[in-house]
Order: sequence, then structure tokens, then C-alpha cells
Amino acid sequence: MRVFSGFPSGKLCYTSLPDLFFSELLPLVDNLAELKVTLHVFWLLYRKKGSPQYVTIQELVGDGTLLRGLQGLASSPEEALREGLERAVARGTLLHLTSAGEEEQHFYFVNSVQGRRTVEKAQLGETKFAEDGALVEPVVAVERPNIFVLYEQNIGLLQPIIAEELEDAERTYPQEWIEEAFRIAVENNVRNWKYVRRILERWAAEGKGEKREKTWYTEEEYRKFIKH
Repeated sequence: MRVFSGFPSGKLCYTSLPDLFFSELLPLVDNLAELKVTLHVFWLLYRKKGSPQYVTIQELVGDGTLLRGLQGLASSPEEALREGLERAVARGTLLHLTSAGEEEQHFYFVNSVQGRRTVEKAQLGETKFAEDGALVEPVVAVERPNIFVLYEQNIGLLQPIIAEELEDAERTYPQEWIEEAFRIAVENNVRNWKYVRRILERWAAEGKGEKREKTWYTEEEYRKFIKH
């Protein structure tokens, strides 16, 4: 085992990570390659200036520090990198775009407000990162979390009394709606199933537009969810 000699004295550089990385994401990561790749991407992006911020597969494959850290986790460091990226994208930590030209290129973004906005602009043709074509979001062939997983990840321990209601919602609404409704609840810090259900009901009744409001309820309605 190689031993770390410790941090030196003097001024050190630091990399900033969101608190949610430790409280929400880290408990979900169960693969060492995924964790190492995720942390390294955050580290690279933190040091980049300007906008948009992304890393390419060429940057990652050519990063000796990253590849050294991935040795022994798969048949090769490159294979461990591929697995780590696929898992991070499937989990929703990173967003992945690929160019549609003759020579395929891959771009990775943190799944933040800024990252999602950049991806949307790229898909609309408002932002381009490659000269050989527009960017498209590749399909990731992974099993998406069902409504019970989403509930426990975003609200809390599942109670039997609500399981039937969740099953009914999963049969009634598209998977994309359910995932986005949970995400809105987290963004608004209202981790409450009634809040999520009401969003779905409103979409079904009024239609779901491309743009969504940050606040879905009046102040009086909002207080009711908080109390319950």
C-alpha cells in the first residue's frame, strides 16, 4: 500500500463541492470508479474559466492522474473510466452530449442548473462545441428508478400506507413527469408526497408546458404542505 505523506504547510488550493454532494449523492454511489471519475470531473470543471463548462472524453482519456487512480478497477484504466462515466450519467450526476458528425465527440457536464441550461441550448442549436455537427443527447441503456426508489431517495422511508397510492401514480403518469415532479419538490425544499402528487395532477389537468414555474402554489397552499 502506498502511503500519503500528508498535506504540506503553506497556502493550498481547494475545490468547492455542493453540500448536496455529501448529503444526497455520496450515499447513493456504490462503485469506486464512478466515485473517482465524478470527483475528478468536478475538480477539472472547478478550474475551468468561462462558460460553458464541460469536459471531453479526450481530456479524460489523456489525464494521467485520473487514469493512475483508476488502475486495478477494471481490465484497463480506460475501461474503468468508461464504466465510471456511464454510471455517473445513469445516476444523473453528469449530463452527456455527443456530436452528430462523422467523428463522434463526447461532452460531459455537471447536472446543475447551469449544466442543464447549456445542454438545452446545445440541443436547440444555440450553442455548439464541435464543428462537425449539432449535439444530441445519447440514450443510456440503464434501468430508471421506479417511483418507490424516487420516494425514498427524495422524501424518506417508504410507509406501507402510501405504497398503493404510489403504484397508482406510476400507472397514471409518464416516468419523466414523476422524476421531474420529485426534482421540483427537492428544488423547492418541500419533500412531501402530497406536493409531488399535486404537481402531477396539475400537469394532467392543465397540460405540461416546456417551461415550469419555480413556485407552483400560493403561499397559503405552500404552508399546508409544510404543516403536513
